[in-house]
Amino acid sequence: MYKKDLELQKKWVKLLAEIGQTIGKRPKDLNGMLFLIGVQELGKGKQEFSKEEKQDLMHIAICKVLSYSGYYELGGLDAEGWPHWKPTKRLPRFDLLDQEKLLKMHILEYFEHEYGLKI
Repeated sequence: MYKKDLELQKKWVKLLAEIGQTIGKRPKDLNGMLFLIGVQELGKGKQEFSKEEKQDLMHIAICKVLSYSGYYELGGLDAEGWPHWKPTKRLPRFDLLDQEKLLKMHILEYFEHEYGLKI
């Protein structure tokens, strides 16, 4: 298990560096990456978001990346163009560390699938 964790961490650090080079600012952490994915999925470009909208963007990102394992599916867009996701199966109970690992693995998959990055 330790070797897999180390490999995941190496890939994560490499992804953060790659994103930092691409957008000119390196995301600080998992939340920064989720926010970035949420903005991408919303598709409205860079703009100011309220605190509630930032939370919504992170939720969009979590649903998007977990859709790769079939936990969510896109239900559609609302009148303002915000995506809404539907849960399709129950998430297993994880401790905080395992939740973080699952999200990191899926974020890596997101950038590979959506943007062709090979990390």
